[in-house]
Amino acid sequence: MRTALRAALFSACAAGPAAAECSVALALALDISSSVNAREYATQKDGLAAALRHPKIAEVIERAPGPAQILVYEWSGWQQQDLIADWTRIADQRDLNDLAARIEAHERRYAEFSTALGEALSFGALQFRRLPETCARQVIDVSGDGVNNEGPSAGDLRGDPILARVTVNGLVIKGAEPDPEAHYREEVIHGPGAFVMIARNGFDDYPDLILGKLLRELEPPLFIGAVE
Repeated sequence: MRTALRAALFSACAAGPAAAECSVALALALDISSSVNAREYATQKDGLAAALRHPKIAEVIERAPGPAQILVYEWSGWQQQDLIADWTRIADQRDLNDLAARIEAHERRYAEFSTALGEALSFGALQFRRLPETCARQVIDVSGDGVNNEGPSAGDLRGDPILARVTVNGLVIKGAEPDPEAHYREEVIHGPGAFVMIARNGFDDYPDLILGKLLRELEPPLFIGAVE
């Protein structure tokens, strides 16, 4: 009996600790509708890459209960959703640097289509069905400078099973008419602890805001509601 017990303990120790559970699956959605010009697109894409390289992001991930899974896509019209980077397991700074480089190397495919926010969220939510591992939380981080003007609205998706476990947070870029802020607050953000941040000076505010937004999304949720 004692021999069998020692053998079992040895086997358990030799196997090492179990792999840490993924703490969060985060889908990052970038607006490439026709209202986003080349400079604004570059600010958005390069700002996201720089934020992912920031040491604070690695610090948050490394002290989390487990690694993150991050996916990046861009969206505009009804059929214009394009993966920039598929699900990538992020555990440290090197993983973040590799993901940032892939984002910087990506070339925009669409520049003349409408703003189909509902389709953008449907696309993002469906990606969670392809997750390579189970994650404690599922979050879509969607950035945009306009209201939905094609297809179902984001509000039409409320109650849809594809969003049942997903929190949707928004980053609104001000400057367009109609003003998208109320639309994001009332139609887009969804789920426990969902929030919206506002780039009041247009895309120039995006790099700083996306860094703060990522830090908040990668931390355990605080459930304090929508904020600016």
